[in-house]
Amino acid sequence: MLSFKDTTKKVAESGTDTAILSVGATEQFGPFPPMHLDTLIAEKYAESFGETLNAYVLPTIPFNTSEEHANCKGTITVSPTILTSMIEEIIVNLTRQGFKKFVLCNGHGGAYWESSFVKHMNFKYPDLILITTYHHLAWEGALKEAGIEGLKERHAGFLSVCTAMWLCPELVTVEPVGSDIPIENNKFADYIFWNKLTKDGCWGEFKNDEYPIHQLASIGETFWTSFISKRGENLKETLEEAYRLKKS
Repeated sequence: MLSFKDTTKKVAESGTDTAILSVGATEQFGPFPPMHLDTLIAEKYAESFGETLNAYVLPTIPFNTSEEHANCKGTITVSPTILTSMIEEIIVNLTRQGFKKFVLCNGHGGAYWESSFVKHMNFKYPDLILITTYHHLAWEGALKEAGIEGLKERHAGFLSVCTAMWLCPELVTVEPVGSDIPIENNKFADYIFWNKLTKDGCWGEFKNDEYPIHQLASIGETFWTSFISKRGENLKETLEEAYRLKKS
């Protein structure tokens, strides 16, 4: 894997024509987990896919479309127009240097712009390929491997605490957060700030008496390692074949 931490000489001599772009977020995660959690997750995607493809991994963009959290102090939200324009500029710049294949990794669940952007970029630029990864069974499979099968939450609940305890334990206060959210609130999720639909911005619940503290990080690591691995299955073959078909 190559990254922005390497020299331009090393990247050039590697001969790679593949780059990994990742997008995280800076948004509220309730009273205790830190706001850069989605950015740390996106970095894990990028590192994993970079290793698989021996690709050039760019720094993770720490902002996303976080409108649902935007009235919580510290949250940053960027319009999809601005965000996708910036990513497009980055890709165009890299194509001038000889990069032809791109993988987009997203750590934020509310990034609805992603699929339409990928489709549009492939239509607009015939000489490159841009893909993202998807595995429709990955989430449930990863929950099962982590021993939390059937967990129902959307944001900043039990899984988020476990994730933070794995990725940045020094920044986490392990205290109960969240609550059961009425199912009828789902229909308002894209229209109303989440602190008006939840008790404390957490769409899910964490009770600190369910698991020993030392086990939380293990659950987070097992889940994300499994989930990222499943989403990266056959990644190299898919990318190469997509590029070949597009150029044929």
